[in-house]
Amino acid sequence: MPKPESFPIEKIFVPTKQKKTLKPETVAEVAESMLEIGQQAPISVRLDGDRLVLVEGLHRLEACKALGETTIIGVLVTAELAQHKPQLAERPEVEAERIKMARLKQLRLEKEAAEASTSALRGAGATDAPRTRLAKGVRDNPKASPGRTAKAAPKSLSAWITQQKGSGGRY
Repeated sequence: MPKPESFPIEKIFVPTKQKKTLKPETVAEVAESMLEIGQQAPISVRLDGDRLVLVEGLHRLEACKALGETTIIGVLVTAELAQHKPQLAERPEVEAERIKMARLKQLRLEKEAAEASTSALRGAGATDAPRTRLAKGVRDNPKASPGRTAKAAPKSLSAWITQQKGSGGRY
């Protein structure tokens, strides 16, 4: 394992991808801890030409900057070691959080689908009259064409013939 040494903070380059993971509340906590007990764990940096590139320890680096430090304790690692650094997904607590969030998303989607189907059923039931047993031949489809719906039974034979002629039926 490389020996910890002091590096000038201004010469350490932080990749943009790492900057996006910065959490100000974590920086504040680390800075507070550094004021009380000092820097306990060194950061990891690697050489890239004449500059140093941060490999690990973004919150510690930002905490030192916030405290006005000009140097930070770190270890110089080779590019090969930097490539093989453990990814966040390999940490058990991060993986557990990812699984939890995926499960919550699935539950939310299932709940939304159930609510949508329930409201669709309610919506369909609210517009239709309650379905009761209808007389034989009477249709309850409100979209059916007028000629296809059952009409009131005619009172006389001539009324029935007139009804049949009007609807195009044979008599």
